[in-house]
Amino acid sequence: MRNTRLGIVLLTALAPAIWGTTYLVTTELLPPGRPLLAAVIRALPAGLLLVAVTRRLPQGIWWWRAFVLGALNIGVFLALLFVAAYRLPGGVAATVGAVQPLFAAGLSAALLGDRLTRRTVLAGVAGIAGVSLLVLQADARLDALGVAAALGGALVMATGVVLAKRWTSPAPLLATTGWQLVAGGLLLLPVAWLVEGPPPAGMTTQNVLGYAYLSFIGAAVAYALWFRGIRALPPTAVSFLGLLSPLVATVLGLIVAGERLNGLQAFGGVVVIAALIAAQTHKKTPGTKAAASSAASPPAPPSAPDTGRPAPAGRPAKAGPSAFR
Repeated sequence: MRNTRLGIVLLTALAPAIWGTTYLVTTELLPPGRPLLAAVIRALPAGLLLVAVTRRLPQGIWWWRAFVLGALNIGVFLALLFVAAYRLPGGVAATVGAVQPLFAAGLSAALLGDRLTRRTVLAGVAGIAGVSLLVLQADARLDALGVAAALGGALVMATGVVLAKRWTSPAPLLATTGWQLVAGGLLLLPVAWLVEGPPPAGMTTQNVLGYAYLSFIGAAVAYALWFRGIRALPPTAVSFLGLLSPLVATVLGLIVAGERLNGLQAFGGVVVIAALIAAQTHKKTPGTKAAASSAASPPAPPSAPDTGRPAPAGRPAKAGPSAFR
């Protein structure tokens, strides 16, 4: 059982690790000044490909659920992320965004009945501190709108993670992933057109390779792994894995750009890893809502004597919060 959970955690961790390469790919391969175009190309082609491969469309309530999840996990989140990236230094944006696990823990307590433990809160605070030591510069400037966008992005993504856990789709994972990518891409398309205009006339081979990587690896593969993890793991544990993105981006800066890591940054990286491990090894405790429901339930009636005949089917147990995912 532990090996199975470890394997799921490691596969899910590949998603934020892949997203940690986005900054390097964007700066090295993509045309400058077109972040919203990059977001559209990242989401929409990958989503259309997954829908075409699975040949599944949403049914019933999943039309609006797919749109809501696509907006939260992809469309609105990426738009806020790029606003924060434009108005804040990368270290500030990453540090503010590191509050996402705490948002996810609070929302899990409110919407799923999970208990908000002291260990989770301490791990969340440690994760923020570790990311700040890792990427925050002493002369970093703050911008109110940029900070608000970064906080909004963290809250939106945390909400998307928790709702994706509550609303478990009966469709295959790749189909659900495709629906969300299409919804997010369609939401971003008019925004990108109005803000940045039409795509550039001529794109180089490097541009095409960069967009292909972001779409098929950074979206189709990464989001499929991410949503698979959400189905199998507690949403708070999944959110903590997002702290890997700034860690991977920093390591790539060391390897590719020849940057140097000072003592505080190295300590910050250790703190981030410790927070991740603490979040993943914490056993899930019964939620307060579930406990209250159990306490309020009447005692079970005494069993009937054995007459040699099969007992009549009883009523199903009262559904808890997780039954309405």
